[in-house]
Amino acid sequence: MDKNKVTIVTASQEHFKYAEKICDTIEDAAKIRGTGIAKRKPEYIRSKMREGKAVIALTSDGRLAGFCYIESWGKEKNYVANSGLIVVPEFRELGLGKMIKKAAFELSRKKYPHAKLFGITTSPAVMKINYQLGYRPVTFAQLTDDEEFWKGCESCVNFDILQRTNRKHCLCTAMLFDPEEKKKTKTNESEVINEQKSSVGL
Repeated sequence: MDKNKVTIVTASQEHFKYAEKICDTIEDAAKIRGTGIAKRKPEYIRSKMREGKAVIALTSDGRLAGFCYIESWGKEKNYVANSGLIVVPEFRELGLGKMIKKAAFELSRKKYPHAKLFGITTSPAVMKINYQLGYRPVTFAQLTDDEEFWKGCESCVNFDILQRTNRKHCLCTAMLFDPEEKKKTKTNESEVINEQKSSVGL
């Protein structure tokens, strides 16, 4: 991927000037797909940058190429979502979305190492990336019960579906990464390998 060399960094206050462009790109993507993306205001995007809870992709000449932010939910901040993943049209089909998502995932794991990472999306591409990062499909009931998170869905065109089903179903697919589950999987895999080594040694 070249496109004037794109670099992904943790967003900060120096990136405030891109907030409006980010919001417009998020809204345009929703219109094109005909599906729901919760709208965000520039002030909200800037707050994520100020808190160091976002990653931004920029070209060497300072053009916006993509963005994603993270948000923690629940009283114990034990649920974290990577949201607002967007890639500016001219930079699509280059694998940039996967790189941005991976950077946001790593930032989330660094800031909240014990939290469950989750997301809801209608995008097959995002689902594929999530699966490669270790997420798995789950029911909505396995996500955070933080009311503030679900309020964020109110601006989505599909919000009425979520309401009618008492937050059990929607057009989005829910996906979850559980660090504790991954630890258990690694432990089990290690035990199997050690057992195989022992058997070979007999």
